[in-house]
Amino acid sequence: MYETGRRRLLGLSLGAAALAVAGCSNSGPSPSSGRTSEAATSQAPQGKLIGDGSTSYTGKQPNQPSKPEKLKPGQKPPQFVVFSWDGAGEVGNGLFPRFRNLARDHNAAMTFFLSGLYVLPESKKRLYRPPNNPVGASDIGYLSDDHIRQTLENLREAWLEGHEIATHFNGHFGGEGKGSVRWWTPAQWQSEIEQVHTFVSQWRTNTGFTDVDPLPFDYSKELIGGRTPQLLGQENLLPTARKLGWRYDSSSPGGLQVWPNKKQGIWNFPLQQIPFPGYSFEALAMDYNIAANQSPENITKGPSDKYPLWRKQATQAFIAGFKRAYETNRAPFFVGNHFEEWNGGIYMDAVEEAIKYMAGHKDVRMVSFRQLCDWLDAQDPPVLAELRRLGVGQMFTGKS
Repeated sequence: MYETGRRRLLGLSLGAAALAVAGCSNSGPSPSSGRTSEAATSQAPQGKLIGDGSTSYTGKQPNQPSKPEKLKPGQKPPQFVVFSWDGAGEVGNGLFPRFRNLARDHNAAMTFFLSGLYVLPESKKRLYRPPNNPVGASDIGYLSDDHIRQTLENLREAWLEGHEIATHFNGHFGGEGKGSVRWWTPAQWQSEIEQVHTFVSQWRTNTGFTDVDPLPFDYSKELIGGRTPQLLGQENLLPTARKLGWRYDSSSPGGLQVWPNKKQGIWNFPLQQIPFPGYSFEALAMDYNIAANQSPENITKGPSDKYPLWRKQATQAFIAGFKRAYETNRAPFFVGNHFEEWNGGIYMDAVEEAIKYMAGHKDVRMVSFRQLCDWLDAQDPPVLAELRRLGVGQMFTGKS
């Protein structure tokens, strides 16, 4: 939990299927995105297989923006928006393909924070050795074999469509107990990340699947950032992340809508506080945080007669956060989500409506965190320094 002002920010970044699993048994360039027109289909060549054939090298990722342009002093920046998904497991509810299709319709790229255990069968759970926890333990459920297949297929297609596959680590241990990621040392984070790599790069050995195509990327090169469970443990993660060559981390809660800076040498992309219509406080730009404040007694299934109001509030919150940045300092806007069906799926509907709203605005670029890193790294430091001087809601007054 995170306390800010009068109300909790509740940065409880649950795995994508943390609750859903509990119920199962076992066209051309767009000015808004700058993406190329290279096609991404399931017929793409498999490339050079790596290791046991779970992953492969297929060359440069398709559907990426053209070379980042360098802003001139005083030039108004684009409005970047990053939609990210914690867990990134497909559990048969169709949410992963739903938002891949929505992204394709609006020339958007997203970041999918994959939980490594979502490609490890429960029968092999003893391969997981979580720091300060029993072997095979996890605070999120393991997926059924069928759902692992669906997850792998969606990850493959997502990467070919231009999205980023990052990490949400493995067992999702939060809270205050000694097993929480809050207390993990840099060396323990190193172990957790090594296991992430192992599960993703050896899923074929662990599952025995022979009829699922390999992932079309080398995860040792693809993985450049992540988001920790419950937004905990960033300080001890960062030294390890930097040693591994990561470029960013998105584990900090309660950030302001200002231009990002680096922390311990890598980009810090925090979940941000945004206006929360109907409430006297701001909320984190994440579905869980909004749900936890609207229906604290039962986050996943509150009174159904409240759903229309809550859906409207959630939609308006995402839009209000976007507008505050777009109409003032143009700070990149970050939204975190899970593939969930809480309160009748109203938060997924809110995200969809928000994406459609934002996509209709000039100079908006919906990108992944990797793509945002590319753009930021291409800018002259004095230009970024000027942007960082703009506070929340402070109007950009440079050259239009």
